[in-house]
Amino acid sequence: MTKLKDVYPLYLNNKAVQPNTDLAVTDKFTGEIAFRTALATPDVIDEAIAGAVRAAEPMARLASFEKRDVLAHCVKRFAERFDELAYSLCVEAGKPIADAEGEVTRLIDTFRIASEEATRNYGEVQPLDISARAKGYMGMWKRVPIGPCSFISPFNFPLNLAAHKIAPAIAMGCPFVMKPASLTPLGAIIMGEVLAECDILPDGAFSILPAARAGADLFTTDERLKLLSFTGSPGVGWELKAKAGKKKVVLELGGNAAVIVDADADLDHALARIVFGGYYQSGQSCIHVQRVIIHENIYEIFRNMLAKKVKMLISGDPKKRDTFIGPMISAKEAQRLKGWIDSAVAGGAKLLAGGGCEGAMLEATLLEGCNRDMEVYTEEAFGPVVILSKFSDWQGALEEVNDSKFGLQAGIFTRDIHKVLDAWDGLDVGGVVVNDVSSYRVDNMPYGGVKDSGLGREGVRFAMEDMSEIRNLVIRRV
Repeated sequence: MTKLKDVYPLYLNNKAVQPNTDLAVTDKFTGEIAFRTALATPDVIDEAIAGAVRAAEPMARLASFEKRDVLAHCVKRFAERFDELAYSLCVEAGKPIADAEGEVTRLIDTFRIASEEATRNYGEVQPLDISARAKGYMGMWKRVPIGPCSFISPFNFPLNLAAHKIAPAIAMGCPFVMKPASLTPLGAIIMGEVLAECDILPDGAFSILPAARAGADLFTTDERLKLLSFTGSPGVGWELKAKAGKKKVVLELGGNAAVIVDADADLDHALARIVFGGYYQSGQSCIHVQRVIIHENIYEIFRNMLAKKVKMLISGDPKKRDTFIGPMISAKEAQRLKGWIDSAVAGGAKLLAGGGCEGAMLEATLLEGCNRDMEVYTEEAFGPVVILSKFSDWQGALEEVNDSKFGLQAGIFTRDIHKVLDAWDGLDVGGVVVNDVSSYRVDNMPYGGVKDSGLGREGVRFAMEDMSEIRNLVIRRV
């Protein structure tokens, strides 16, 4: 098995720097310190932003093939370090090894997509002679890099959610400073190590800076930064937006995603996918299946199938190949969700599976009969709990999906194309997934939400649009 180093640096203006070893990162299963890394002080963050400002012009001048080659180098190196990257996720995030390997695969996919998109930054020729006064005029526009960007990434996908900021920035030609989650900084640090191998990147093109939240205001407030892209909790995200000033803001926030299972669904297929969507990586995904709305004609049989399957899920050490449920990110978070489960049961909900908790290990939990004012219904669980309800009318099911302050993605299992189109038109979410769960994402598709789930879209091409501005050119023929 791969071993981690005892100490890791931060990356300041493309270079490894070790000013301290102040951040201790734990193995989320054992609770023991796994490694230490440096914490960036406000002075270091300021220096990184100044470096990104200096790098903005040379980054913008990089040829498309040069940006492509940097990203292709990353793809090659990540593939070579596949086992190391997967093991780092097991340790710092408590992610079961199969999920960890899946995330490394997606990391590689995301950089590969970005390497292709780096050569597809197209513009458009536009006729302007739409009236007599514009005769002889023509226009064209192109996208240019927005400039220095600030990225803040979360703990639950330390590799791929960081990749969805870093890879598009390089493809677009934007220098950046990144603050990875303090609970899981290693994935971003390893990406910095690989990027540091690319001499073509100008000094200041990137900085990877673990930092305490109390000292990290510059990532949000500094006016030299032209874009803030944040992935994390709604409470923090909206607060950052309020402090961001004039810069563009992209927010990928939370959800309590719903899935509808109609009477004509393939129940075995729906069962397998909902178990995956509800409990993979201990439910710590903003599009994890939290609410399952089942047609009354199949409710009892599907509920029983689901309860039986959930009880069979194996919990334990994420480094073991047969583990499906690993630890939550901390005992505090497990106890928070355990409290919501207990409160729901005390309020009349029925516990169909799970409910137990020891340290950071929360059992895969299945509930029915939850009221719509319970926290486990209204809030983002962000853990291994799924709640069931039944419906009789399709429109009523759609309304129940929409009965949420969140709107990230939703899944529907049905064979009726008319119901599919009703859902696409009527669900107030960023994406509708048919015959699969809300948790499904491919890394080139537009991804993001509405309402409290955020602003803007990720997915490489769509992130590149946010990291660019349109520059127009008007020509008069004389």
